[in-house]
Amino acid sequence: MKIGNLNLSGRAMLAPMAEVTDAPFRQICKEYGAGLTFTQMISAKGIIENSFQSLQSLAFNRSEKPIAVQLLANDPDYLKKAIYEIKQLKPDLIDLNCGCSVQQVCKYGLGASLLDDPVLLGKLVKTMVDAAGDIPVSIKIRLGRDKQNITVLRNAKIIEDNGASAVIVHGRTRSQAYIEPSDWSWIKKVKDEVKIPVIGNGSIFEPEDAIRMFDQTNCDFVFISRGALGNPFIFKRINSFFDEGTEGKAPDIDEVGSAAIRHLKMIIKDSGEPNGVIKARKHLIWYFRFYNGIRSFTEKIFSIDNSAQVELFILDHIQKIKYGFYPEEDLQKVRKSFNERILFWINDKKPVTTE
Repeated sequence: MKIGNLNLSGRAMLAPMAEVTDAPFRQICKEYGAGLTFTQMISAKGIIENSFQSLQSLAFNRSEKPIAVQLLANDPDYLKKAIYEIKQLKPDLIDLNCGCSVQQVCKYGLGASLLDDPVLLGKLVKTMVDAAGDIPVSIKIRLGRDKQNITVLRNAKIIEDNGASAVIVHGRTRSQAYIEPSDWSWIKKVKDEVKIPVIGNGSIFEPEDAIRMFDQTNCDFVFISRGALGNPFIFKRINSFFDEGTEGKAPDIDEVGSAAIRHLKMIIKDSGEPNGVIKARKHLIWYFRFYNGIRSFTEKIFSIDNSAQVELFILDHIQKIKYGFYPEEDLQKVRKSFNERILFWINDKKPVTTE
């Protein structure tokens, strides 16, 4: 499958999530089959003004390719200058976020607020395409401001007409944020409306969700965020469906543990100690949220600040899971609680997700 001149080996992509999709997480998702990964959402203005946080989020290494950079901007001039800077790093795709619904972003006329300004949206897309040269450009959008103001078909056509190579469609409105299920019917309508590749987004937590989205919308790719947390295996399982005709099997606890420990080591290498341990905690909780003992794991992981001890704790936890040490938990309830807590975290401005 292609986006512009970019050939991709998989049809599932890792979506940007602030404070989550750093280099270690992108790398491990790529190893498990993500066809394309995205940097965290980065301010175009921050790049031009040499903001440390923006430049840090922009960093990636060659082993991560193919990789996309996602920008946040509402000023064509800043956007053009930022892209000229970014091109030196040779990313494989550049994306503009017009889908972030967080108030802290929208109140500055950024993110999903751009859905209400078709003229500016068109200018931004054309600016990106002209500045990016042979690097493909994609635009991330939502259905519209609210259910009474659905603008997704108009905006998708503007994006196509101004030269973008793909459009990413999140099946919720700005006002819905992440509360209601994603309405995939609009993704299908966009696919019928435009000729450029359509990337479907929203409510993909399991491989079967992605397969249903492909079947119901005929989209070209799927964009996964929360569904990949502690679950990079989702990409391999989706790819298995297209390569072999059957959904790949879920990993056993040993594979989960091995991935968690490898991820921990990658974070420590990237951030050192003790910062790496602090960064790794949320990821480790996400890896083991599918198993009995998650409440005990969550309580104890915050008391350990040494990576070697964390690794020993993980190995011990795996053995306890395998031999039924922990009492049965309502894992469906745990999963629901997980989603709600992640959403609360989003609304509290960390992390910002584009799922």
